[in-house]
Amino acid sequence: MRLPNAKSFAPRSLYGRAALILLAPIVVLQLVVSVVFIQRHYEGVTEQMTRSVARELRILRQVADAAPDAGAAGAALTALAAPLEIAVALPGPPPPEDAWRFWDFSGAQMAETLRAEMPRVPAVDLVGADRQVRVWLDTAHGPLLAVFDRKLVSASNPHQLLVLMLLTGLLMSAVAVLFLRNQLRPITRLARAAAEFGRGRNVRYRPSGATEVRAAGSAFLDMRARIERQIEQRTMMLSGVSHDMRTPLTRLKLGLSMLDDAAEAAPLLRDVADMERLLDAFLDFAREDALDDPVDCDPAELVREAVARFGDGGGAVRLVAEAGRGRAKLRPMAVQRALENLIGNALRYGAVCEVRLALTDRSVRITVEDDGPGIPEDLRGEALKPFARLDAARNQDRGSGVGLGLAIAQDIARRHGGSLTLGRSAALGGLKVDLVLAR
Repeated sequence: MRLPNAKSFAPRSLYGRAALILLAPIVVLQLVVSVVFIQRHYEGVTEQMTRSVARELRILRQVADAAPDAGAAGAALTALAAPLEIAVALPGPPPPEDAWRFWDFSGAQMAETLRAEMPRVPAVDLVGADRQVRVWLDTAHGPLLAVFDRKLVSASNPHQLLVLMLLTGLLMSAVAVLFLRNQLRPITRLARAAAEFGRGRNVRYRPSGATEVRAAGSAFLDMRARIERQIEQRTMMLSGVSHDMRTPLTRLKLGLSMLDDAAEAAPLLRDVADMERLLDAFLDFAREDALDDPVDCDPAELVREAVARFGDGGGAVRLVAEAGRGRAKLRPMAVQRALENLIGNALRYGAVCEVRLALTDRSVRITVEDDGPGIPEDLRGEALKPFARLDAARNQDRGSGVGLGLAIAQDIARRHGGSLTLGRSAALGGLKVDLVLAR
């Protein structure tokens, strides 16, 4: 049997762990002080006070033993016990068994001290009367019952120290929690800004908090600005390259179309068309992040539109399952492009395509399955790379892409804080693609 790891019982959040680090010493310190106070000081005080009362009880028993009869003993004891604040009864009721409550820390110590200081103590009762101690003593004239106030044998206010410690601990814990919350709030804001940026959303963030947190926040802002500049420069560069390349391609197409031998020009025209298509796909992949901004939309509506668009075009695609309701903050155009790529690939390499939608509290899962040949498990990672064309694994009867469809869909998923995974369809036997987007 494997023992559980201690880490599994620790709080998972930084706030919980920091609170545990602050509160654990306070609790341990209070426990240690309480135990030391109860066992050393409180029990020591109880033992000293009990010894004083034991000496008085010893005198009372000696007086009772010296009296000629029970009546004389009772009269002598009453006169002697009154100044000592002790009530006596001779003969008293039969002695019961010892009785004290389990939380009475000094009860056992008091009974032990009484029996150590004087013999013949049949019973000590700390429960029969509120704040009263009843002690039975064996005398020559029968059992002697002595009743006195509890304050004579134990400290009357030991709880005040414990209550003071508890209230002080609670106050300091509250102050520590408030201080901790203020210190962790900048870290939480930084984590939220980083998570939103990972989903393609820029939220307003200003570094605050301790020096180290401010340094981390400033580094994050510099990194975000640098990434945005690189994306913008990449998009501008590829846009310029696309524009510059379209002009010579157009001249080539025009020149080839003017050739007298159409049969000879046809293959070259197809090559030019393939170059244009490759250029368009490459440009789409490069500027995917600039499509649109995240907006609150209905994922189910986006999926239905994509399925309807391919269905109207004659494709055998259908939405077979739709679970969950709600809206999500997504990039509609980007999601539409990802769905077009996935459904288009499914119809290119298979005859039937099925789409499923599942909405949870934290994600939007869109599953696209086909009845094509699928992709072997050892090649699925390669298939997600840009310009990867697994000709040996996929059906080429319906044309071949440029190897950017899955890469674009994966990039869109990552920019929504999600993922794209490939598998095998249990229902159709072909490729299964799970597009997961964070809500």
